[in-house]
Amino acid sequence: MEKVFDSADFPVRDALDAWAETTADTVMPTRFELVGTDTFHGWLKGMPLGPARVSAMAYHSFRSIRTPKLIRGADPECFQVALMRSGRHVLEQNRSRAPLRPGEMAVFDSSRPFESWADGESLLIQFPHTLLPLPARRIDWILARPLPGDKGIGCLLADFLTRMEEDDAGYTPQDAMRLATAALDLVTAVLAHHLDRESEVPADSLQRALYLRVASYIQRHLGDPALTAGSIAAAHHISVRSLHRLFQQHGVSVRAWIRGQRMERCCRDLADPMRRHQPIAAIAARWGFPRPADFTRAFRARYGITPSEYRDRAYGHRTDTGPRDGRPAPGTRASRAPDHRC
Repeated sequence: MEKVFDSADFPVRDALDAWAETTADTVMPTRFELVGTDTFHGWLKGMPLGPARVSAMAYHSFRSIRTPKLIRGADPECFQVALMRSGRHVLEQNRSRAPLRPGEMAVFDSSRPFESWADGESLLIQFPHTLLPLPARRIDWILARPLPGDKGIGCLLADFLTRMEEDDAGYTPQDAMRLATAALDLVTAVLAHHLDRESEVPADSLQRALYLRVASYIQRHLGDPALTAGSIAAAHHISVRSLHRLFQQHGVSVRAWIRGQRMERCCRDLADPMRRHQPIAAIAARWGFPRPADFTRAFRARYGITPSEYRDRAYGHRTDTGPRDGRPAPGTRASRAPDHRC
C-alpha cells in the first residue's frame, strides 16, 4: 500500500480539511466534524485492485456524515466493507445502528446517506455495485449490521485485508486483477452466508471461495501428520474426488500442496534465530514430519541441501542456498505462500 495522507504533513488547523479532501477523492465525499477534540490526527494508505480498492486508515475522534446532497453531487456507486481493527466505531445507515467492536465488519453503501462515529483504525475494501453478484435489495438487509471477522469465511476476508496492508511485495497489474477476483469472491461468500443466499452465488465464485477455505484449513492443521485428503474433504462436506479436482484447477495436487506448505514452515523455523537451539527433528515434527529420516530425505530432494546445511547457511548469511531444480530457495519471498491466520 502507498501512503495517501498523513496529518503530520499539514498544519494542525488544516489537517481535517485535508483529510476530507483526500477521502473524497479516494473513498467518497463525506462531511467531517471533530468530537471531543479540536485536533485531528490520522493517516491513510491505499492500493487499487483493478476495479476495487483496499485502504488502511487511522483517525482520531470524528463524526462523518454523508448527506443526500453529497450523494447527488458525487456518488461512486460502491459498496464498502470495513473491518474494525481498534478503537470505537458506530455506523448508522438504512435505519440500522451498529456499534462495532475490533474484529467486526460492516457493509455500507455510498448511494445511501449514513453517519458514523469513529476513533481508531480500520481496513476498507470498496467495489462497484455491479460487481457483487447478489441482488441489491438483499444487501439492504445487511447494511450497517455487525458481521464477525474472527471466524468462518469472515475470518478469511479479514485475513486477506490484513495481508494487503502488511505485505510489502510489489504487484503487477495482472496480480492486482487476480487479487481483486479473490477479494470479491470472499466478500460475496461472506454476504451470501449472512443473507442465506449461497444458492445465488455464481458457481465459479463459489469454487474459488471454497479453495481459499480449504487452503486456510490445511494451513491451520499442517502440524497434524494424520492430515489427509480424506479428512480435509470430510471437514468441508465434499468428496475426495471433488477436492482433488479443486486443486488440479490450480495446477497442483493436494498432497504436493500440503508438503510444500509444511516445507515452507520448516524453512522458516530453521532460519529463525529464536529457534536456533531447537532440534531439527522437533521442528520437523511440529509441521507434520514425525520421522526425521523421511524429513531429511524429502528436504534434500526438494531443495538440494539437508536441513542442517540450510540452517547453517541461514545463520551464516550465505546466499548460495539455491536448490538444484530452479525452485526459489527455501525461506525466500518468492517461495512463500499466503499465511492464513484464521
